[in-house]
Amino acid sequence: MASLWWIIESTDNEKFPYLLSIKKGEDTLLRLRVQNRWPGAGTHIFCLRDPGDGTKTIEEVERVPIINLSRYGKRISVVLDRPINKRCDFLFLKKKYKKKEGEYEQIFWRTQQGLKERKPRVKLAAQGDFGIHILIDVNEKYPWKFKDCTVERKALDAGDYALLRDDGIIAVVERKTFDNLRTEIANLPILHQKLCELEAYAHTALVVEANYSDFLNPDKLMFYTPSFMAKALAELSALHPKINIVFAGNRKLANEWTLRFFEAIVSNANDGLPGMVAEQIENYEPSSNFRGGIYFDIRMEILDSFPAEFSISDVREKFPDTDDGTIRRVLRDLKDKNIIHSTGRGRNSKWVKI
Repeated sequence: MASLWWIIESTDNEKFPYLLSIKKGEDTLLRLRVQNRWPGAGTHIFCLRDPGDGTKTIEEVERVPIINLSRYGKRISVVLDRPINKRCDFLFLKKKYKKKEGEYEQIFWRTQQGLKERKPRVKLAAQGDFGIHILIDVNEKYPWKFKDCTVERKALDAGDYALLRDDGIIAVVERKTFDNLRTEIANLPILHQKLCELEAYAHTALVVEANYSDFLNPDKLMFYTPSFMAKALAELSALHPKINIVFAGNRKLANEWTLRFFEAIVSNANDGLPGMVAEQIENYEPSSNFRGGIYFDIRMEILDSFPAEFSISDVREKFPDTDDGTIRRVLRDLKDKNIIHSTGRGRNSKWVKI
């Protein structure tokens, strides 16, 4: 799989002296003209989208692997593979002209520290009139109620409640009472198959009208033990990471959670990135095999392939193009987590897996 890279190049433009690119292999996902290499303390950097008209670059000044790239409404969030200055996001806004018709784009590059110091007003995604259309499975005898929503009864292929948009169903919720889930755990393979059906949709949730503690209460479990039930529930989460498993407490709270879940999904869908940026970022689909940069490649190689005892020279030989600082950071972090420890000194020092 092609790696993701954060690349900063200097340019001959005095106002925007740097060009920031996010690349996946040879494909450019995002390309911006920026005023600095990184936002200073408490500041945001105004950016311009580079149209790709041949901006003259002088030299590459920075190239860093990207651990994660995600989109949240009008924001693109980036995590870089380095110990400091590693988290930031880009906010894409559309503003109306004051004295003429039309809109113009504003892009702001913001860091975690800058957001902390500025303390921006928090705006929740799930606000406003969304025109939510909810489908309820015909087999639901006493369905939840959804005020101010369009509600329709229909035979659903999966789940008990679904969120319908112009392009089809985009979210599905499976509802379970305490007794429902306790009974279905008696045959876990069948329950896993049902949950696999939910995973075909972009947004999914298993919403339980009970507390997690109820499933660890011996007085409510009949012939199950709390230990078995805890392991069974953990298995559901481990084998179905795409599904939100929510212990809502009771029927009323489960109903409320589901409504807010659907509202947030619709809001995020409406609050998308502008034009070309949206197209570029949508082309990036995180892979389950993506481990996030050279730091994680080294870490996994040590854990999975290296012998019980090895030296730093063995790591250097395996990763000849990696700087010593990154290699030592991996070793230090593994040591801090008691995964490895060092023996000896100087050239005779070794690393031993615990």
